[in-house]
Order: sequence, then structure tokens, then C-alpha cells
Amino acid sequence: MDIAQEGERDHVQDHDHVIVVAGDQGEGEGEETTMDGSVDWNGSPCLRAKSGGWPAGLLILLNQALATMAVNGVSINLVTFMRVVMQLDNANAAKHVSNWSGTTYVFSIVGAIIADSYWGRYKSCIIFQLIFLAGLVELAISSYFFLHNFSCESESGDTKTCRTPTAAEIAIFYVAIYKIALGNGAYQPTNTTFGADQFDEEHTKEKRSKTAFYGYFFVANNLGSLVAVTFLTYIEDQGRWAAAFVISAAAALLGLLLFAAGTKRFRHFMPCGNPAATVGNVLVAATKKRHLTVPTQVEKLYEVDGTHSVNGGKKIAHTPGYRFLDKAAVIEDPSILLPGEQPASRPRRLYTVTQVEQVKCILRLIPIWLCSIIYSTTYSQMSSVFIEQAQAMDNTINKFTIPAAGIGIFEIIGVTSFVFIYTFCIAKPLSKRSKEPTELQRMGIGLVISTAAMIAAALVERQRLKHADRYRLSVLWQIPQYLLIGASEVFMYVTMTEFFNDQLPDGMRSLGSAMSGASMSAGSYANSLIVSLVMAGSRSGGQAGWIPQNLNQGHVDRFFFLIAALNAADLVLFVLLAKRYKAVAKPAAAVAIGSIR
Repeated sequence: MDIAQEGERDHVQDHDHVIVVAGDQGEGEGEETTMDGSVDWNGSPCLRAKSGGWPAGLLILLNQALATMAVNGVSINLVTFMRVVMQLDNANAAKHVSNWSGTTYVFSIVGAIIADSYWGRYKSCIIFQLIFLAGLVELAISSYFFLHNFSCESESGDTKTCRTPTAAEIAIFYVAIYKIALGNGAYQPTNTTFGADQFDEEHTKEKRSKTAFYGYFFVANNLGSLVAVTFLTYIEDQGRWAAAFVISAAAALLGLLLFAAGTKRFRHFMPCGNPAATVGNVLVAATKKRHLTVPTQVEKLYEVDGTHSVNGGKKIAHTPGYRFLDKAAVIEDPSILLPGEQPASRPRRLYTVTQVEQVKCILRLIPIWLCSIIYSTTYSQMSSVFIEQAQAMDNTINKFTIPAAGIGIFEIIGVTSFVFIYTFCIAKPLSKRSKEPTELQRMGIGLVISTAAMIAAALVERQRLKHADRYRLSVLWQIPQYLLIGASEVFMYVTMTEFFNDQLPDGMRSLGSAMSGASMSAGSYANSLIVSLVMAGSRSGGQAGWIPQNLNQGHVDRFFFLIAALNAADLVLFVLLAKRYKAVAKPAAAVAIGSIR
């Protein structure tokens, strides 16, 4: 593919020279090419009218909805599959699912680095979708032939009639689901960023569309989840696992074909080098040059001429924080290199101001990212303990059986509803008064709502235990906790993806999307650790523990209260860190963002 060739990079860096303007540049009247440096399939500057925009964005949104449907056809009921087919107890099933979910999001970091550094986002999306599809096909085939005994009833929880899987069958199962984890995990952050790439952030109208795209991307996620929760989980709860997995594979294939259909329409950006290598090199250089004094005049630090840095991305202005890192840009021997010069062979241990600022951007985001981990433990309950709680409740309404995972539809309703509620009932009125909440304020609101969600879940569990000896509480009691988590996602995950992408430079934006996924990963692992510690501590003295096989003998309510307390403590820490955070300065021509429009 032409856009992946390094020889085109210099051509991309000079894109400002091929822009033709015949009117108001802010509105793009008369412009023939985009202003953000994007290129088409052939490596030429993109013509605005014939590339990107909503035609390309819509294909990516459809692709995302189908991919989400496919992966949720596996993930939403995976804890049930682990318990019924793989014959694990409740605590171990929850831990295995948390570990699988965590690994999925770890792969998001891998995918982001590969996309930004080597393959480019388009090629990465194609290859990882193929791996994802291969895993789904393998899971469907293995389930049909030897993983599932059709006499096993998932809803009853009876595993006595289930044949124990052999070691070979278990191995095939785990290979399949971890292929799915690799393919979907590595593809997701790249797809988010690639979709945002279809909108020129240097253009006023497209800048607004780019902000809106993040909100609609999460709506597409939830529409795909809606089909999985209402349709695929029903099939799976009938014991027809293979059929559900075949449908998931078909959805992934259709999504891949739709993505491929937009190939000639998509806008592309050149890979800008390995961000991990940049971070490591700058840290090493600053450490080795620790004896040097940073000049008070920024102009004396090393930077190349022009609008782009050495890695092809836009230059970043110097900021006063983390001054120790500035040593990496200090010129040791002025006779060899003067500021602004770019020789054929750059001296070792010398990096540009832009490269140093890239590292600073990441370091500033790490504390905010760490605070999102506890929130992600709340999110991970929906694929583990919430489902086990639902299985201990009455899931019939007028002889209609609701799948244990089916109540998760209200999380989808919560997300979808609050995207539009925030957009039209909160953001739009407040923006007219210039009082719209900042991204960090919205994330704080998300933490408050998630704490309320876990308190609601704990109160429902207490009510369920109170009446467990007489009757089973209706599963509809779970609706508030799902709605609240859905609302919190709008303020937390939607905003966090937008925030990280906004605060990182051009060549690291897939990493920004991946950081949101990495938060989910760390939250899943943290949840697995918390479950292990809780079970180890609560089983002392011969007790059944908080999350036993029979939840009526446990105290899941205490577990939920514990997560709520951790969320509350995390909120306090987040507020302190958010007040100290210094945002990256926006270019003068950029449109301020902070809402979903």
C-alpha cells in the first residue's frame, strides 16, 4: 500500500503547500485538500469532498456495531459458559472472565503501538479483524463438535449432566477466545482513532463532527451490544452455543466487508515512529545528561525548522513542567549543531522539544489514567458478579424467561439515552452560557454515578437475601444499577477516550484510545484480584465466603459496598489530581471541544 511507504513522509509534511483556498478558511469554502496532513490510498493529499467525512465515518460506525455484536455474543455470557460448560464455580468463573477481559484490553496497547508505529491504522484494522474473525470461527466449530453437551441447562445451573471437557478441548477453547481477545482488543482503539481521522480537526465544521463521532461511536457500540444481549444471549441460554457463535462470526465478517468497502474513501496518516521507543530514549537521554543546565531561553533547546517534527507529526510548543526531561533537548556542543538545524546524522542523546513534550503528555495523563482503574472494576461487574446475581433471582415475566445476561440491555439503554440527554439537554444549553463542564469535570461526574450504581447493587442484594428463604426477588430489581452504570459510561469512558485523544500528539492518538481500553484491562485484573482477596478473607472460620457457589449463603452485598467505597476514595483522589492537571494548549485555529454534538 502506497501510504505505508516512508518515502511519502516528506510529501505529507509539506501538505500546507498544496492547499487551495478560495474563501473562508475556517469554513473550508473552495478548499480542495484537507489541512491536517491526511493522505488518500495513493499517498496524495486528500480532496475534502471525495474523502473521509460522514460517508467514511458511517461505514466505521456500522463496522463497530457489528464487531461489538460479535464480541459481546461471546463475552456477555462467557461467565455462564465457564460455569456450565467448563464447569467452574462462581468465583473462578468470574476470575477467568475478568482475566480474559483484562487480556483483551492489554492487546489494545499492542494494537495501538503497532498501528501508530509500523502498519498504520488502516492495515492494522484489517489484519486484527481477520484474527478476530478466525477466533470466532474456531470457537463456533469447536463448540459444535465437542465443547457443548446439549443436555446441559444453563438457566437451572445444573452441571451434573454435563460431560467434563478434556484437556485438548479446554486448550482449543482458550486458544479460540484469546484469538478473539487479540483480534478485537488490538483492533478497537485503532478503529476509534481511524474513525476520528476521517474528520479534519483544522476545519471548523469537521472539528465539530469529529467530537460528535466519539459519542456516536459509543452509541454504535451499544446498539451492537443491544442485539447481543436481547438475541444472542437468548439463544445461548437455550443451550445453542454453537448457533450463537456462528451468528457472531457472520456479524464480524459483514463488518469486515463494510470496512473494506470504504478503502478508497478513507483518509490516512503516516506512522510516526514507536511512541514507546520515544519515551524510553528521552528518559535515557535526560538521565545521561542530568549534569547539564537547562537554558532559560526555550529557543536554545533543539528543535527542527518547519511545522513538523522529525517523526512527521506536528510540532508541540514547550511547556514548563517536568523540566528534567528538557535536558534531552539541550545541545551539548553548539559547534556541531545549532537550534533549528537538522543534519543528516543527529548527535546521539539529542531529541527535539516536540519529542520531549510527547513524553510529558504521557506522564501528565498517567495519574488521571490510574484513577480510572477503580471505575473499571465497577464496569467489570456487569460481565461477572451482576450475572451471577441475576441467576439467583426470578427471571420470568408472564412465562417469558429473561436470560441472566439479558438484563444488561438496560445498561445499553442508559448509555444511549444519556448520550442524547447530555448532548441536547445539558451540553447544548450550557454551551450557550459558556458553562459547559470540562472533560475532567465530566469524568468526575462519572465516578459519582458509578459509586451510586454499586450502592444500588448492594441494596438490591440485601433485599434479595432478605427474602431468599421465601421467594426469589425479580431480576427487574437490577435495572437501576445497570442504568446508572450506563449513565456513568457516558461521563467516564466516552469523555476519557475524547480526552486522551485530545491530549496526545498526532502520532500517539491510537495510544490515547488504547489507554481507555487499558483502564478496562487493569480494572478487570483489579476486580479479579479483589475477588480473590475477598474470598480468601471471607472464608476464614469455615465460612462460605462473600461470593460462594450458592449466593444465598454469601454476602455479595458486602462485596458491592466494598467496590462503592473504593470508588468514593478514588473520586477524592481524582478531584485532587484533576485540579493540578495542566491541559495541552490548543492551537489558535482549533475549535474548543468538551461536548458531544
